[in-house]
Amino acid sequence: MRARFVLPTVSAAVLLLTGCVDNSLPEITGADARVAAATVNEAAAALLPQDVADSGVLAIGTAPNYAPNEFKNSDGEAVGWDLELARALATALGLEPTVYDASFDNIVPSIRGGKFDIGASSFTDTVEREKQLDFVHYYDAGVQWAAPAESAVDPADACGLKVAVQATTYQDTTEIPEKSAACVAAGKPAIQKMLFDSQGNAINAVVLGQADAFSADSPVALYAISKLNGKLKPVGETFDVAPYGFAVAKGSGMAEAVQLALQGLVDDGSYGAILDAWGVGSGGLEQITINAAGASDASKG
Repeated sequence: MRARFVLPTVSAAVLLLTGCVDNSLPEITGADARVAAATVNEAAAALLPQDVADSGVLAIGTAPNYAPNEFKNSDGEAVGWDLELARALATALGLEPTVYDASFDNIVPSIRGGKFDIGASSFTDTVEREKQLDFVHYYDAGVQWAAPAESAVDPADACGLKVAVQATTYQDTTEIPEKSAACVAAGKPAIQKMLFDSQGNAINAVVLGQADAFSADSPVALYAISKLNGKLKPVGETFDVAPYGFAVAKGSGMAEAVQLALQGLVDDGSYGAILDAWGVGSGGLEQITINAAGASDASKG
């Protein structure tokens, strides 16, 4: 999951691929019509911070290298179900969506500095991150491993394996280090974590046989599996399910406007139509909330 704020140095750990795999994505048509189906939610628009309302624009920051959530299509445009939902959200708020490409680590400071109104880039909402921003919970994603179709990889017993991940994701910063540490503590070989600057390159490493498996958010992994014509398969069950959140400036009032607008999209079916078109409906929600990670943590206390 993209629960990340700071981009670590990626040096010798990055595998430079010598082969080439066609990981081009099939075009998903009808996005403009689905976005246009959203209607203005006057109550939500009335909650917008005045400067955003006056601008008439929803400035959306994204790092489009995480298909199918957000990525570049064959025309070089930033697309994906995450961005399609953000564009529909803009329509519901009576704003014109403008999508800005950014490196992932620059999105948070750009929101805090007022350059972006919202971050739509598969952010995982965590209690720690809620100290900096507010997150409007719009989707539940878990972690899913994938491996070659003939593989017997087991994510619960991956000691000594080479596992490809995208740098600075949850899989890089948390999941694989914790699994590897458990291997070492048990006297087994560490997991060899292979870092890549994009999810596509992590997938390529597995297809080319240079990694045993890759770990990614469930919609990302399952979409990659579906488009690679039987070369990969899911291994293990989806686990560590956590909330995706649209990131907005903390305490600005933006979260309340986004929540109400998204809830309207859920209620009128626009939200479900977008998720279903991309084949990611299984993580959809019926109730949109704010700072779900903090609320969950409080309920446990």
